[in-house]
Amino acid sequence: MLAALRAHGAATVSSDEIVHHLLRADLDVRKALVERLGEGVLEEDGIPDRAAIAAIVFDDAEALAFLEALLHPLVSREYLIWREQLAALDAPPRVCATEVPLLYESGGETRFDRVVVVTAPRQLREQRRHAPEDNREARLLDEGEKIKRADYHFVNTGTPEDLDNWVAGLMEELTNETS
Repeated sequence: MLAALRAHGAATVSSDEIVHHLLRADLDVRKALVERLGEGVLEEDGIPDRAAIAAIVFDDAEALAFLEALLHPLVSREYLIWREQLAALDAPPRVCATEVPLLYESGGETRFDRVVVVTAPRQLREQRRHAPEDNREARLLDEGEKIKRADYHFVNTGTPEDLDNWVAGLMEELTNETS
């Protein structure tokens, strides 16, 4: 979805990209991770290993709560800085989009003007999954509730061209709102 939005002129950032940045660059994050989860979460170069962290936190509710409490406020802060930097440009983008997998679960929906929810049937999501399966879905807000709360909903069962066409229409609507 982000690639399609970017192709149609939106400035984009992913919460996962922000987390990657924080893990690589924020020494306080690294220190907190080691204090709570141990030295085993670091790679040889001292950078936190996402797979090692995931192996711990997705089987330990307290460790997961710690990780989310550590990262969610920092991700929000980084997003807001990014958005302020875009707004300060001589020619700011008319649309900026952020991918936030746990938007409703983290209470982050109030930071956005519009929310798009993209869904797909469970079997299709599993086929498309690029990461190892974890128990995250059991903790997520019900899909129907997300759809009710969202401003836009796209069922992603078609081709990349179907998604691109939908995003083109969405971008046209959003840019007309800001005119």
